[in-house]
Amino acid sequence: MARRTMKRAAAVLPALALVFGLAGCAQPTTGGGGTAAGGVQLIESGHLTTCTHMDYKPFQFHDQGKIVGFDVDLVDLIARDLGVQQKIVDTPFEGIQSGEDLNTRRCDVAAAAMSITDVREQNFDFSDPYFEATQALLTKKGTGLNSLEALRGKKLGVQLSTTGETYANENKAAHGYEVVQFEDLPLSVTAVQTGQIDAAINDNSVLGDFIKNNPEVEITTEFTTGDQYGIGVATGNEALRNAVNQSLKKMKENGEYDAIYQKWFGKKPE
Repeated sequence: MARRTMKRAAAVLPALALVFGLAGCAQPTTGGGGTAAGGVQLIESGHLTTCTHMDYKPFQFHDQGKIVGFDVDLVDLIARDLGVQQKIVDTPFEGIQSGEDLNTRRCDVAAAAMSITDVREQNFDFSDPYFEATQALLTKKGTGLNSLEALRGKKLGVQLSTTGETYANENKAAHGYEVVQFEDLPLSVTAVQTGQIDAAINDNSVLGDFIKNNPEVEITTEFTTGDQYGIGVATGNEALRNAVNQSLKKMKENGEYDAIYQKWFGKKPE
Protein backbone atom coordinates (compact mmCIF):
# COMPACT_ATOMS: atom_id res chain seq x y z
CA MET A 1 0.00 0.00 0.00
CA ALA A 2 1.39 3.41 -0.92
CA ARG A 3 2.16 5.52 2.14
CA ARG A 4 0.50 8.90 1.82
CA THR A 5 -0.68 11.61 4.18
CA MET A 6 -4.11 13.16 4.59
CA LYS A 7 -2.84 16.74 4.05
CA ARG A 8 -4.89 17.36 0.94
CA ALA A 9 -7.90 15.17 1.75
CA ALA A 10 -10.00 18.05 3.02
CA ALA A 11 -9.51 19.93 -0.22
CA VAL A 12 -10.75 17.10 -2.38
CA LEU A 13 -13.78 15.98 -0.35
CA PRO A 14 -16.20 18.33 -2.15
CA ALA A 15 -15.07 16.89 -5.48
CA LEU A 16 -15.46 13.38 -4.18
CA ALA A 17 -19.03 14.11 -3.16
CA LEU A 18 -19.86 14.77 -6.80
CA VAL A 19 -18.53 11.43 -8.02
CA PHE A 20 -19.42 9.00 -5.23
CA GLY A 21 -23.03 8.77 -6.41
CA LEU A 22 -22.35 8.02 -10.07
CA ALA A 23 -22.69 4.22 -9.87
CA GLY A 24 -26.26 2.98 -10.16
CA CYS A 25 -27.83 -0.42 -9.87
CA ALA A 26 -26.31 -3.38 -11.67
CA GLN A 27 -27.64 -4.05 -15.14
CA PRO A 28 -26.58 -5.81 -18.34
CA THR A 29 -24.33 -3.99 -20.78
CA THR A 30 -25.86 -2.58 -23.94
CA GLY A 31 -24.84 0.02 -26.48
CA GLY A 32 -22.70 0.47 -29.52
CA GLY A 33 -19.36 1.50 -28.07
CA GLY A 34 -17.68 4.83 -27.67
CA THR A 35 -14.45 6.72 -27.16
CA ALA A 36 -13.37 8.28 -23.87
CA ALA A 37 -10.68 10.84 -23.05
CA GLY A 38 -7.29 9.99 -24.56
CA GLY A 39 -8.88 7.90 -27.29
CA VAL A 40 -9.67 4.99 -24.95
CA GLN A 41 -12.27 2.70 -26.52
CA LEU A 42 -15.22 1.69 -24.32
CA ILE A 43 -17.97 -0.84 -24.95
CA GLU A 44 -20.72 1.71 -24.32
CA SER A 45 -20.66 5.38 -25.14
CA GLY A 46 -20.49 7.63 -22.08
CA HIS A 47 -19.85 4.78 -19.63
CA LEU A 48 -16.99 2.84 -18.09
CA THR A 49 -18.63 -0.54 -17.56
CA THR A 50 -17.38 -2.38 -14.48
CA CYS A 51 -17.85 -6.06 -13.71
CA THR A 52 -17.94 -6.85 -10.01
CA HIS A 53 -19.45 -9.41 -7.64
CA MET A 54 -21.69 -8.48 -4.71
CA ASP A 55 -21.88 -8.37 -1.84
CA TYR A 56 -18.33 -7.83 -0.66
CA LYS A 57 -18.58 -5.07 1.91
CA PRO A 58 -16.89 -2.58 2.20
CA PHE A 59 -15.57 -2.85 -1.36
CA GLN A 60 -18.84 -3.25 -3.25
CA PHE A 61 -22.28 -3.87 -1.76
CA HIS A 62 -25.93 -2.82 -1.89
CA ASP A 63 -27.11 -0.01 0.35
CA GLN A 64 -30.59 1.53 0.08
CA GLY A 65 -30.98 0.60 -3.57
CA LYS A 66 -27.50 1.72 -4.63
CA ILE A 67 -24.20 -0.05 -5.16
CA VAL A 68 -21.56 1.57 -2.97
CA GLY A 69 -18.13 0.81 -1.56
CA PHE A 70 -14.41 1.47 -1.71
CA ASP A 71 -13.95 -0.04 -5.18
CA VAL A 72 -17.03 1.78 -6.44
CA ASP A 73 -15.67 5.15 -5.35
CA LEU A 74 -12.24 4.31 -6.77
CA VAL A 75 -13.59 3.45 -10.22
CA ASP A 76 -15.89 6.49 -10.16
CA LEU A 77 -12.72 8.60 -10.09
CA ILE A 78 -11.19 6.62 -12.96
CA ALA A 79 -14.40 7.12 -14.95
CA ARG A 80 -14.32 10.84 -14.17
CA ASP A 81 -10.79 11.11 -15.56
CA LEU A 82 -12.01 9.40 -18.73
CA GLY A 83 -14.88 11.89 -19.00
CA VAL A 84 -17.58 9.25 -18.52
CA GLN A 85 -19.69 7.68 -15.76
CA GLN A 86 -19.30 4.27 -14.22
CA LYS A 87 -21.88 1.57 -14.96
CA ILE A 88 -21.80 -1.57 -12.79
CA VAL A 89 -22.60 -5.14 -13.83
CA ASP A 90 -22.98 -7.69 -11.01
CA THR A 91 -21.70 -11.01 -12.31
CA PRO A 92 -20.46 -14.33 -10.83
CA PHE A 93 -16.84 -14.09 -9.74
CA GLU A 94 -15.87 -17.10 -11.84
CA GLY A 95 -16.60 -15.14 -15.02
CA ILE A 96 -14.44 -12.28 -13.80
CA GLN A 97 -11.40 -14.26 -12.74
CA SER A 98 -11.51 -16.51 -15.81
CA GLY A 99 -11.25 -13.42 -18.02
CA GLU A 100 -14.46 -14.29 -19.87
CA ASP A 101 -16.32 -11.11 -18.88
CA LEU A 102 -13.44 -8.88 -19.94
CA ASN A 103 -12.28 -10.64 -23.08
CA THR A 104 -15.80 -11.04 -24.48
CA ARG A 105 -16.35 -7.31 -23.85
CA ARG A 106 -19.12 -7.68 -21.33
CA CYS A 107 -17.31 -4.99 -19.36
CA ASP A 108 -14.37 -2.62 -19.72
CA VAL A 109 -12.83 -3.23 -16.31
CA ALA A 110 -13.22 -5.64 -13.40
CA ALA A 111 -13.04 -4.21 -9.89
CA ALA A 112 -13.96 -6.75 -7.26
CA ALA A 113 -11.36 -6.57 -4.48
CA MET A 114 -9.47 -8.99 -6.71
CA SER A 115 -5.97 -10.18 -5.86
CA ILE A 116 -3.34 -10.20 -8.59
CA THR A 117 -2.26 -13.80 -9.19
CA ASP A 118 -0.20 -15.59 -11.84
CA VAL A 119 -3.21 -17.67 -12.90
CA ARG A 120 -5.44 -14.65 -13.37
CA GLU A 121 -2.71 -12.78 -15.24
CA GLN A 122 -2.84 -15.55 -17.84
CA ASN A 123 -6.52 -14.73 -18.41
CA PHE A 124 -6.45 -10.91 -18.51
CA ASP A 125 -4.27 -7.91 -17.64
CA PHE A 126 -4.06 -6.08 -14.31
CA SER A 127 -3.53 -2.47 -13.35
CA ASP A 128 -0.88 -1.53 -10.84
CA PRO A 129 -1.74 -2.74 -7.31
CA TYR A 130 -4.05 -0.44 -5.35
CA PHE A 131 -4.71 -2.29 -2.08
CA GLU A 132 -2.88 -4.78 0.16
CA ALA A 133 -4.74 -7.61 1.87
CA THR A 134 -4.23 -10.89 3.66
CA GLN A 135 -6.40 -13.84 4.64
CA ALA A 136 -8.22 -14.16 7.97
CA LEU A 137 -10.07 -16.90 9.85
CA LEU A 138 -13.63 -16.25 11.07
CA THR A 139 -15.21 -18.41 13.80
CA LYS A 140 -17.86 -18.18 16.47
CA LYS A 141 -16.55 -16.56 19.62
CA GLY A 142 -14.93 -18.84 22.14
CA THR A 143 -14.26 -21.80 19.84
CA GLY A 144 -10.49 -21.67 20.26
CA LEU A 145 -10.08 -22.35 16.53
CA ASN A 146 -7.15 -20.03 15.97
CA SER A 147 -5.09 -21.93 13.39
CA LEU A 148 -5.43 -24.30 10.48
CA GLU A 149 -4.06 -27.05 12.72
CA ALA A 150 -7.01 -26.56 15.07
CA LEU A 151 -9.43 -27.25 12.22
CA ARG A 152 -8.50 -30.92 11.82
CA GLY A 153 -11.70 -32.90 11.25
CA LYS A 154 -13.74 -29.72 10.94
CA LYS A 155 -15.35 -27.74 8.08
CA LEU A 156 -13.71 -24.64 6.62
CA GLY A 157 -15.84 -22.44 4.37
CA VAL A 158 -14.36 -20.67 1.34
CA GLN A 159 -15.71 -18.31 -1.30
CA LEU A 160 -15.57 -19.88 -4.75
CA SER A 161 -12.66 -18.85 -7.01
CA THR A 162 -10.94 -16.67 -4.40
CA THR A 163 -7.38 -16.67 -3.11
CA GLY A 164 -8.82 -17.77 0.22
CA GLU A 165 -10.08 -20.93 -1.46
CA THR A 166 -6.67 -21.48 -3.01
CA TYR A 167 -4.92 -21.04 0.33
CA ALA A 168 -7.35 -23.40 2.08
CA ASN A 169 -6.91 -26.10 -0.57
CA GLU A 170 -3.12 -25.79 -0.54
CA ASN A 171 -3.07 -26.53 3.21
CA LYS A 172 -5.96 -29.02 3.41
CA ALA A 173 -3.90 -32.22 3.19
CA ALA A 174 -1.50 -31.11 5.90
CA HIS A 175 -4.20 -30.14 8.40
CA GLY A 176 -7.06 -32.54 7.65
CA TYR A 177 -10.06 -30.22 7.43
CA GLU A 178 -12.93 -30.31 4.91
CA VAL A 179 -13.26 -27.41 2.48
CA VAL A 180 -16.85 -26.26 1.83
CA GLN A 181 -17.47 -23.91 -1.12
CA PHE A 182 -19.87 -20.96 -1.13
CA GLU A 183 -20.88 -18.72 -4.02
CA ASP A 184 -20.37 -15.48 -2.11
CA LEU A 185 -19.20 -13.92 1.13
CA PRO A 186 -22.64 -13.52 2.82
CA LEU A 187 -23.39 -17.23 2.42
CA SER A 188 -20.07 -18.26 3.95
CA VAL A 189 -20.23 -15.99 7.00
CA THR A 190 -23.87 -16.89 7.63
CA ALA A 191 -22.83 -20.55 7.61
CA VAL A 192 -20.39 -19.80 10.44
CA GLN A 193 -23.10 -18.04 12.42
CA THR A 194 -25.55 -20.93 12.04
CA GLY A 195 -23.01 -23.65 12.75
CA GLN A 196 -23.15 -25.15 9.27
CA ILE A 197 -19.37 -24.81 9.14
CA ASP A 198 -16.77 -24.31 11.87
CA ALA A 199 -14.84 -21.45 10.28
CA ALA A 200 -14.52 -19.38 7.11
CA ILE A 201 -11.50 -17.89 5.40
CA ASN A 202 -11.59 -14.68 3.40
CA ASP A 203 -9.86 -11.32 3.08
CA ASN A 204 -9.17 -9.62 6.40
CA SER A 205 -10.81 -6.30 5.44
CA VAL A 206 -14.22 -7.79 4.62
CA LEU A 207 -14.26 -10.08 7.64
CA GLY A 208 -13.13 -7.19 9.81
CA ASP A 209 -16.07 -5.16 8.56
CA PHE A 210 -18.48 -8.05 9.18
CA ILE A 211 -17.58 -8.55 12.84
CA LYS A 212 -18.35 -4.90 13.63
CA ASN A 213 -22.08 -5.64 13.58
CA ASN A 214 -21.96 -9.34 14.43
CA PRO A 215 -20.44 -9.72 17.91
CA GLU A 216 -21.10 -13.45 18.07
CA VAL A 217 -18.23 -14.11 15.65
CA GLU A 218 -14.57 -13.12 15.69
CA ILE A 219 -11.36 -13.19 13.67
CA THR A 220 -9.03 -15.58 15.46
CA THR A 221 -5.95 -15.34 13.24
CA GLU A 222 -4.60 -13.96 9.98
CA PHE A 223 -2.37 -15.53 7.37
CA THR A 224 0.23 -13.42 5.59
CA THR A 225 -0.31 -14.11 1.90
CA GLY A 226 0.95 -10.94 0.23
CA ASP A 227 -2.33 -10.35 -1.62
CA GLN A 228 -2.50 -7.14 -3.66
CA TYR A 229 -5.67 -6.02 -5.41
CA GLY A 230 -5.64 -4.87 -9.02
CA ILE A 231 -8.21 -3.70 -11.56
CA GLY A 232 -8.62 -6.06 -14.51
CA VAL A 233 -8.78 -5.13 -18.20
CA ALA A 234 -8.99 -7.32 -21.29
CA THR A 235 -5.76 -8.91 -22.47
CA GLY A 236 -3.78 -6.44 -24.57
CA ASN A 237 -5.95 -3.40 -23.81
CA GLU A 238 -2.94 -1.22 -23.02
CA ALA A 239 -4.72 2.08 -23.66
CA LEU A 240 -7.27 1.42 -20.93
CA ARG A 241 -4.75 -0.17 -18.56
CA ASN A 242 -2.49 2.87 -18.87
CA ALA A 243 -5.43 5.21 -18.26
CA VAL A 244 -6.39 3.27 -15.12
CA ASN A 245 -2.81 3.38 -13.86
CA GLN A 246 -2.59 7.11 -14.50
CA SER A 247 -5.78 7.69 -12.52
CA LEU A 248 -4.56 5.53 -9.62
CA LYS A 249 -1.29 7.44 -9.53
CA LYS A 250 -3.09 10.78 -9.68
CA MET A 251 -5.53 10.02 -6.85
CA LYS A 252 -2.72 8.79 -4.60
CA GLU A 253 -0.77 11.96 -5.23
CA ASN A 254 -3.62 14.45 -4.79
CA GLY A 255 -5.15 12.93 -1.64
CA GLU A 256 -8.34 11.52 -3.17
CA TYR A 257 -7.24 7.93 -2.53
CA ASP A 258 -6.58 8.68 1.14
CA ALA A 259 -10.01 10.32 1.47
CA ILE A 260 -11.76 7.27 0.02
CA TYR A 261 -9.70 4.94 2.21
CA GLN A 262 -10.55 6.86 5.37
CA LYS A 263 -14.23 6.98 4.38
CA TRP A 264 -14.51 3.18 4.22
CA PHE A 265 -11.90 2.00 6.74
CA GLY A 266 -11.90 4.82 9.27
CA LYS A 267 -8.13 5.34 9.13
CA LYS A 268 -5.34 6.40 6.84
CA PRO A 269 -3.68 3.81 4.61
CA GLU A 270 -0.50 2.47 6.16
